[in-house]
Amino acid sequence: MGKLMRVTLGTAYLVAVDIRKNSPTLGNWFGIEVSAQNKKMVWAPAGFARGFCVLSDFAELQYKCTGIYNNKGESGILWSDPEIGVKWPVKNPILSEKDAKAQTLKQWQATPASDNFRI
Repeated sequence: MGKLMRVTLGTAYLVAVDIRKNSPTLGNWFGIEVSAQNKKMVWAPAGFARGFCVLSDFAELQYKCTGIYNNKGESGILWSDPEIGVKWPVKNPILSEKDAKAQTLKQWQATPASDNFRI
């Protein structure tokens, strides 16, 4: 699903990565610092993985989604996948268990679920 992301409290670095099979921009990423003060937002359409890194002591992120959340359809791409090369503004992030065990983009593309996102 697509997500419009914003930060309403604190500051975070928001990232979107193209994960669509056969896309000429497959693996390309965009990242920007977003805060309650600068009021910037990031649109990540379906077929783009999304991630964030909180830069303040705490932050509140809000998403406007194009669909209803379904945890059975959820997956993840490794935040530090060297083939993507996101330039995160932190060196040693605190990760959830899910994020720490996420697969690389190449591994994810070998799964049947990735066939739902192609050009």
